[in-house]
Amino acid sequence: MDNAKEIRWKQRFNNFEISYALLEEYKDHPLETELERAGLIQLFEVTFELAWKVLKDYIEAEGYMVKSPRQTIKQVYQMDLIENGHTWIDALSDRNLTEHTYDEAVAAKLVKNIREHYFLLMEKMYVKLSKER
Repeated sequence: MDNAKEIRWKQRFNNFEISYALLEEYKDHPLETELERAGLIQLFEVTFELAWKVLKDYIEAEGYMVKSPRQTIKQVYQMDLIENGHTWIDALSDRNLTEHTYDEAVAAKLVKNIREHYFLLMEKMYVKLSKER
């Protein structure tokens, strides 16, 4: 593993860990206001962005080159670093919809997916990469 790149993924993992902990803390809180819902969605967006970038940095330290979130997800799935590749792609698509949180139906679906699916993806990734640090 390239030493500078190994340091980079571990530093980014530390940032991911902070965001992940906040998402874990607030994901199941009741969302009584539009602001609370928007906050949860924003927290997911930041955490997911850090998650795929951690994965990208990790596999680049292993010698792979990837250019996009989708390419990263496909590669780490092939390497068994993540499970449920299709759900990761769904999370990526939903992350791209976060600018539409003003749409009640989109926002409600996104909150449901965060709580029921996407957090679990990142939780498994967190557990796996925590052992690599």
